[in-house]
Amino acid sequence: MDTGCPDLRQEKYIRMTTAPVQRLVLRLSIPTIASMLVTALYNVADTYFVSSIGGEEGTCAIAAVSVSLSVMALIQAFGFFVGQGASNFISRALGRKDVEQASEMAATGLFLALLLGAFIMLAGELFTEPIARFLGAGKLQEDQAIVKPAVDYLRWIFAAAPLMTGSFCLNNQLRFQGNALYAMVGVVSGVVLNVGLDPLFIHVLGMGAKGAALATAISQSVGFCVLLCGSFRGDNLRIRFRNVRVNGENLRRIVQGGLPSLLRQGCGSVAVMVLNRTAGQLGEADPQIGRAALIAAFGLVSKIMMMVNNVVIGLGQGYQPVCGFNYGAGKYSRVRQAFWFLVKTIGCWCLLVTVFGELLAPRVVAFFPDAEAKVRELATQILRFQCATFFVNCWVVPSNMSQQTMGWTVSASTLAMARQGLFLVPLVLVLPRFLGITGLEMAQPLSDVLTFCLAIPLQARVLKHLNQADREACP
Repeated sequence: MDTGCPDLRQEKYIRMTTAPVQRLVLRLSIPTIASMLVTALYNVADTYFVSSIGGEEGTCAIAAVSVSLSVMALIQAFGFFVGQGASNFISRALGRKDVEQASEMAATGLFLALLLGAFIMLAGELFTEPIARFLGAGKLQEDQAIVKPAVDYLRWIFAAAPLMTGSFCLNNQLRFQGNALYAMVGVVSGVVLNVGLDPLFIHVLGMGAKGAALATAISQSVGFCVLLCGSFRGDNLRIRFRNVRVNGENLRRIVQGGLPSLLRQGCGSVAVMVLNRTAGQLGEADPQIGRAALIAAFGLVSKIMMMVNNVVIGLGQGYQPVCGFNYGAGKYSRVRQAFWFLVKTIGCWCLLVTVFGELLAPRVVAFFPDAEAKVRELATQILRFQCATFFVNCWVVPSNMSQQTMGWTVSASTLAMARQGLFLVPLVLVLPRFLGITGLEMAQPLSDVLTFCLAIPLQARVLKHLNQADREACP
């Protein structure tokens, strides 16, 4: 079995299990944060350029992109499900120096990601308009203001689904092998292309929302090719399809490691859908606001919060290979050191976001100057609500990533579902009945607080386990 470069991989094992964890986490986080930020730029770029259409047409285009966000989240959910599931096992296997099983899992994971993406593509192309309406674009047959641009956008996104799921899978596999730089290059190349193609397709060729989606589809496909080439460089595990082993044991490993990601992303997709449908109903009931404006306002804020939250996720993803390698190698004290360093680092970033978000919300929203004034006003208020509780991520994210990487599937899955599923969806359905639009704005911050309360006892069990395992390993 072709597994790559053993001498280079031995050097990596020594580095990952002996170098200071603080330096390792930061070194792996920097390219990962860059990858996460530029990944967010795919949707931010689309929203920015369609907002520059201006007027009511621009508002409907923003709403169409916002409605389509849940489909992007669903595609990402399946890509991360397989990618994180395979990669968590790969990092622990490399920590045990079991290179053959790691190589087998890398090939199997990519094959399954492409297969899932193909199923999404087929279902999406067959039922594009019903999906767009179900996600909140409109209810009546004659209501085409948001439906048409949403359908135009979704058709190209579904067409690129297999390569998008494959791209998310490869990105995770490269990161968990400790080679975040290769992952960053693949993602950045796609975003640079996307930013260049957006104005060309949207304005020069006059394609509107369809042009934004086409730019994203092409860019994601190019990014996949770059990531695949990166897997054949350096000490990375070589992706050979003759190594694919779709059997019960490998499927169990992928489900065990990837289920929290699937639930997290899947709940996020459902939450976006429920929020858009509720926002559409509330906006429709207020003639001064309207369906498209309220959906667009929440869409703008989701893009902004995605950017700042991706720094948190990037730091956590830089921590995951450190956690996986050292947990697999039985170096539990290093896992604890890395966890507490991550909590402190994310805490500093979250505090900055909360302070500046509350003070500078109007200036941040002004980044979309061509959006209608009522959209920017609503978005400013929503942004302040969400920044108020952003600090809780300094505990929730490190806890969830620790549990998932170490294979604590039940607690990791519970915590992964909590923020967007167990708490947010019921709050979105209940609070607006009593508080109207203000209740919808309050739903996310309240969900954050409840998730933080749940994460405290769940992670306390993990830390207790690490302490005990460390004592047993070093009598």
